[in-house]
Amino acid sequence: MIPHLRHLLSLPLITSAVIAVVPGIRHTVTPQSTRVTKTTVFFRFSGDAWPVTQSFNEEAELLTFLQKGPSSTSMGSPWKPFLLLSVISALSDFTRAVAARPISYAAVLRMKPDGSSSLLNSRSRPRQHHGSGLVTPDWPAFSSHPLSALSLLSSQEDYRSEESEEFGPVFIHEPDDVIFPLDSDEKKVVMHCEARGNPPPTYSWYVNRTEVNAEADYRYSFIDGNLIITNASEISDYGKYQCKAENSFGTVLSRDAHLQFAYIGAFSGKTRGGVSVREGQGVVLMCTPPPHSPEIIYSWVFNEFPSFVAEDSRRFISQDTGNLYISKVQPSDVGSYICLVKNTVTNARVLSPPTPLTLKTDGVMGEYEPKIEVHFPTSVLAAKGVTVRLECFALGNPVPTITWRKINGNIPKKARLRKSQAVLEIPNIQLEDSGTYECKAENPRGGTSFKGHLQVYTLPLWVRMINDTQMDSGEKLQWECKATGRPRPTYRWLRNGLPLTSQDRVEVVNGELSIHKVQQMDSGMYQCVAENKYGTIYSNAELKILASAPVFVPNPIRVIATLGKDVSLECKPRASPKPRITWRRGDRRIQPNKRIMLLRNNTLRIVNSSRADEGNYVCRAENQLGSAEMTAILWVKEAMRVDLSPSRVEVTVGESVVLSCKAAHDTSLDVAFQWFFNQKPINFQQDGGHFEYIQTQSSTVDLMIRSILLKHAGKYGCRAQTSADTVFAEAELLVRGPPGPPGVVIVEEITDTTATLSWTRGLDNHSPISTYNLQARSPFSLGWQTVKTDPDPVTGDMESAMAVQLNPWVEYEFRVVASNAIGTGDPSAPSRGVRTKEAVPSVAPTNVSGGNGRRHELVISWEPVSEEFQNGEGFGYIVAFRANGTRGWKEKMVTSADSTTYKYRDETFPPLTPFEVKVGVYNNKGDGPFSKVVIIHSAEGGLEGNSLYLITVKGFNSIGQGPASAAVTAKTRKAPPAQPPINLMWIQEGNNVSLSWDPVKAKDNESDVIGYMVLLRQEGRGHNQVTRTINPSTMLSLPEGGTYIIEVRALSEGGEGAVSSQVRVVTSSEEYSIVPTAGHVGIHLKYPKGNQHLKGGYNNDTCRINASVDTVQTANPLKA
Repeated sequence: MIPHLRHLLSLPLITSAVIAVVPGIRHTVTPQSTRVTKTTVFFRFSGDAWPVTQSFNEEAELLTFLQKGPSSTSMGSPWKPFLLLSVISALSDFTRAVAARPISYAAVLRMKPDGSSSLLNSRSRPRQHHGSGLVTPDWPAFSSHPLSALSLLSSQEDYRSEESEEFGPVFIHEPDDVIFPLDSDEKKVVMHCEARGNPPPTYSWYVNRTEVNAEADYRYSFIDGNLIITNASEISDYGKYQCKAENSFGTVLSRDAHLQFAYIGAFSGKTRGGVSVREGQGVVLMCTPPPHSPEIIYSWVFNEFPSFVAEDSRRFISQDTGNLYISKVQPSDVGSYICLVKNTVTNARVLSPPTPLTLKTDGVMGEYEPKIEVHFPTSVLAAKGVTVRLECFALGNPVPTITWRKINGNIPKKARLRKSQAVLEIPNIQLEDSGTYECKAENPRGGTSFKGHLQVYTLPLWVRMINDTQMDSGEKLQWECKATGRPRPTYRWLRNGLPLTSQDRVEVVNGELSIHKVQQMDSGMYQCVAENKYGTIYSNAELKILASAPVFVPNPIRVIATLGKDVSLECKPRASPKPRITWRRGDRRIQPNKRIMLLRNNTLRIVNSSRADEGNYVCRAENQLGSAEMTAILWVKEAMRVDLSPSRVEVTVGESVVLSCKAAHDTSLDVAFQWFFNQKPINFQQDGGHFEYIQTQSSTVDLMIRSILLKHAGKYGCRAQTSADTVFAEAELLVRGPPGPPGVVIVEEITDTTATLSWTRGLDNHSPISTYNLQARSPFSLGWQTVKTDPDPVTGDMESAMAVQLNPWVEYEFRVVASNAIGTGDPSAPSRGVRTKEAVPSVAPTNVSGGNGRRHELVISWEPVSEEFQNGEGFGYIVAFRANGTRGWKEKMVTSADSTTYKYRDETFPPLTPFEVKVGVYNNKGDGPFSKVVIIHSAEGGLEGNSLYLITVKGFNSIGQGPASAAVTAKTRKAPPAQPPINLMWIQEGNNVSLSWDPVKAKDNESDVIGYMVLLRQEGRGHNQVTRTINPSTMLSLPEGGTYIIEVRALSEGGEGAVSSQVRVVTSSEEYSIVPTAGHVGIHLKYPKGNQHLKGGYNNDTCRINASVDTVQTANPLKA
């Protein structure tokens, strides 16, 4: 900033000046270009139309010029008054700046002599209401033409500094309500008031609408705008205070502020008479408080301080009356009562004389019905937002119960009952809480009630306020202010603190003010006042009537047009009243024709501009106060051409492409580029991963789009801009990629083994769809599996197909995936779940075997059929057997689908009798196939466990048995545990299965468990892999893909225990799944492709699975 510019304020010859200091222009060519080379002053002599410039290399030369003015030798003319237009630093750098680039900073001062006409523009200055600060406008970016340094800088004259702008008073701080303690050590009351204005305002005060005369009453004094009252008293100084601020532009009145005084007097020293009542009778002890202001709080002391009366359902202290109410006197109530009151402002406390309470000896009061002794008023007024307390208490014997209700409505939920329901408290009262409230007092002898109406009022609140306005003389002023409130506010208007009513050109209708054909005398400060019986608010605004000769800023202006395009030359002088406008070129006045038009806003429009239109155009503005001219210098440049190539390009996902934008333009103009995607500017910082801006030459830029995704398809635009022209070109980018997901999949028809599906085509992403893949998911599949179709394959032109070879009576979801030459796209959304029809079972049990058991028993076992292949409800097994060599089959029905064993007992057949056995299946639809016939021998029988036996051995031959050996005593082991392992839990990680179960505890008559045997076999194969472990857990390795059956038995000295229920494990390589088997829950974890190395995500997730519920608890949430 150039120092000492404030010295300009003392120059008597300067009638109006704008000084703009620019210590360096920032543009983005090189860092060295930001420098100050010299300072140039633009000024105009009185009466001259054209500005003059003079440059200075040293600050001292500039200060001398500002103090003494231009010399006759330096300017070639005698000394005369001049108008200093502007001071510009670094003009040489400034003229090289690119159009619309921001400057580093600028400071603008405006000076006008006192009493001169205001040269303010027509913008309104926001005026704060009720004492807030003024809001100043932000500095806009310079946006004039790059070839005119003067026009760029001069545009800043529209913005005036706060210190030089003249305006009427604006309140910063209005007076607030004051409660002054009379016993305060500080004997002065201060009523605050502060306002801004230029000239600075003066103040006066009014108390109860009478002006305060500080000269007549020594107790009053003023410091700035504040009123100081010494030795204030309630008699002399209580009331409403109002501050008035005024300067040469007008007068405003502040809001009313109330001055109250806080005090509390002493109780009368007169002895209070005693109160005597019968036991059971009600009593009221009067407080009769002393004079006080403002509110006080009541409490009662019993016998001696600080023993306070506790309020309950029998005793109540009213904060309205201050009295103590005892609904039913008891012998414990006898004593002395003292009323204590406390001032809420000063906290001062005073005590009343004691009131003795005694009991009469002539008997006990009998029961009587309630009598409400204290209650809220019949009409309660409350301001919105406050807390309302409604009191209700009754005397009675027995003690009455108090209840509340709201007539024709509900008591607000926020309401609370206090003091044994004697007080209904409603916080933050709102309009909807208004209504009639009833309290009811009841006891066994009867009841009584009281009703009162609660009405909520609101203070006035502005909805629309008035703002500062500047107008030309002769125009019509239309102001409206509007406020809400209950009761509805009324309005009045003030001008310069005095009432304004309808007369002559002024029309006042409620909140609307109209002034026809405003004149200079109408200037001033206006206030709209909205008020109801509970409050008053003010909205303030200044009206300025402009009166000035025409002034052009900036002047001259440079306009660059494009050859063959239309161009507009604006003429916008500041003047009041509005001036008459004429245009000329050279000495000839311009007459409108087909090519040159004069618009209503005085703009000169030239159609289809050519080189011949170049030159100077002069706009002349004239009104009764004077005239001024503005020169517009027009250049016509060749139209810019932009070539964006390639204009249409097709790429495949993952590839990269370069778009090149080249501009052919007038070399005297700089060009700027901007890239767009689908009409929106590209953010290269945010999208830098795919987009890169490359400047190849001064007139050529490239856009690199790398690693292209489908979302990058669309329209790419290049905008080239000079100060004369803007040209936009577009190119289309098509991205080929895998198809988008097909539309909604609908199951058209369902049978026992087929489902007819239909779908709608998705996007082919510029590569035709070749095939569709149908996928299904069921509770028995590990994720989505491709199903066979009819036809096969499903070609890309089809939108329906049939899924075949489905299992009957299974619930399926279906989805469709499209493929093209580039790849396979995302799947469609799943269809709704559907169940195939029932059918006769088609899968027979496998691994039919048997043996063991007791003597004369035939034990038959098999591997159960999975629910997936049961094909319908009512599934069971048919066990058929016959002794070897006989003809007829015996058939037995096993109705449980989970059964794996059948025992047949017949005393007639000897041990080890061979039987032919087969096991079939059935459901409600009919009988299914049988297994292959196998030979099973009946049991030979066995010894009893935990028993003592005598054993002898005999030899035998074809002749007969020999003699027995000596007897040997032997005791059998205890039987193995009958309880199978339960709560099997497993976690599958790849081809490894981690298996655990609850330990088996042997009963007293069973052998102790010494370990476990785990049997693993692949479904459909007879080979078992046996693993033994001493712990109730193990790790199994699944050799290859498929479905595996796992069983667990306990091992003991007495043999193998009962077998657990089966666990089915399905191995796959596609995705994660949870596969339930009857009574168990398992988690199957498969790594996504490329993530086999993960350790913290999938491998190390620990899971805790509860088999009794369908909940999976994990220490770390699974990443599936």
